[in-house]
Amino acid sequence: MTSPTTADTNSLWGRWCAVPLYLRILVALLIGVITGVILGERAAALELPAKLILRLLGALAPPLILIAVVHVLMTTEVAGRQASRLAFLLILNTTVAILIGLAVANVLKPGTWSQLEPPAPVEKSHAEKSPLELIADNVPRSLLGPLGDNQNIIGVIMIAIATGIVLRNVRQRTVNTVEDLVEIIYAVLLTMLNWIIQIVPVGVFAIVASVIGTQGFGPLWAMAAFILAVLVALLLQCCWYLARIQLFSWPRIPDVLHGMRDALVMAFSTSSSTITMPVTYQCLKDKVGVREKSASLGALVGANFNNDGTALYEAMSALFVAQLIGQDLTLWQQVLVVLTSIVASVGAAGIPEAGLVTMTLVFTAVGLPVHYIALLLTVDWFLDRCRTVVNVMGDVNVSCLLDGRTQETLEEKRALQMSLEKPTPDISPAGS
Repeated sequence: MTSPTTADTNSLWGRWCAVPLYLRILVALLIGVITGVILGERAAALELPAKLILRLLGALAPPLILIAVVHVLMTTEVAGRQASRLAFLLILNTTVAILIGLAVANVLKPGTWSQLEPPAPVEKSHAEKSPLELIADNVPRSLLGPLGDNQNIIGVIMIAIATGIVLRNVRQRTVNTVEDLVEIIYAVLLTMLNWIIQIVPVGVFAIVASVIGTQGFGPLWAMAAFILAVLVALLLQCCWYLARIQLFSWPRIPDVLHGMRDALVMAFSTSSSTITMPVTYQCLKDKVGVREKSASLGALVGANFNNDGTALYEAMSALFVAQLIGQDLTLWQQVLVVLTSIVASVGAAGIPEAGLVTMTLVFTAVGLPVHYIALLLTVDWFLDRCRTVVNVMGDVNVSCLLDGRTQETLEEKRALQMSLEKPTPDISPAGS
């Protein structure tokens, strides 16, 4: 099976994947609203596809985050005092981002602008379940779960088929090192994730139709409050970055914003800090003027760990959904949100729709129903772009702070240039 990026654009799957994801989600949202209005209470049956998609995502999330973190730690080359300082700055920024998100969500309480009925568990006998429900029951909740459950043979077959299809594309690759093995596993999981992401609009349609049909338009109005709250929190996080740049580094705020405008615009338009990474590095080095090592550590190395906007969004999403369904999160549960968001954000930069993947872990950690994540996807296409800008601003913040209070001197530049131009000594054996 071909991936969405290489799919034949003449095929139905290829034409579907060729349409931008945010546009598909918007269309799914519109069709879901219309369907919910037409079907009314009968639309409740459409909730199952959304739950099925979110279960697939939940099964994939833990191993994907595990391999992503292992991959980043194996391939990132930084050591010494700069490494400890970089780690401190990244953890500090991520922690502050999550605390800002929780504080704004607790103050503005966007989830109280409307209410959803908390999900009531309904137990059905095997005979009462529809064929689709029976299939959904066999979809594994984790990739390794069915291997220890002799009763779920269908789940094992599902995993085997998906893995076999993906491995066909990499079966000729040679595995010489542990890093090669990790990269192959990472590529396999990312391919599976890509498949699930392509059908996310179906989940958006299903959950929107179900909510509109059974509870009206109130929950969608609450999404406006959620957007406002997230934008306020992201703005406060940017203020934190700029204040620290002003106080603890030599670049001035107007120069930083002016020099980084190309990277920030690209971050918003692509919604990918990984794609923006080379532009961020170039802007930091050539337009802001920080040292090459500082730009490299902040924009290239730090970007693999720095997902402050995503962590902030996950924390706010958990609190928002809890408020929306009338479920209070205790102080300890909010602390657990902080810890889970920090851990989940490490290595998420290279994962497509990383916020969607890691959010399932955060929701599960505090006992929130993950199928409401599909409701958040109605606005995620916009907020994803906003939080990507904040992720890039975090890279800029780290680079400036690593560069210190003094600008690179002319002597430093000359010394660096001379070291780069210095010829490599001939160490070949005599007579060769």
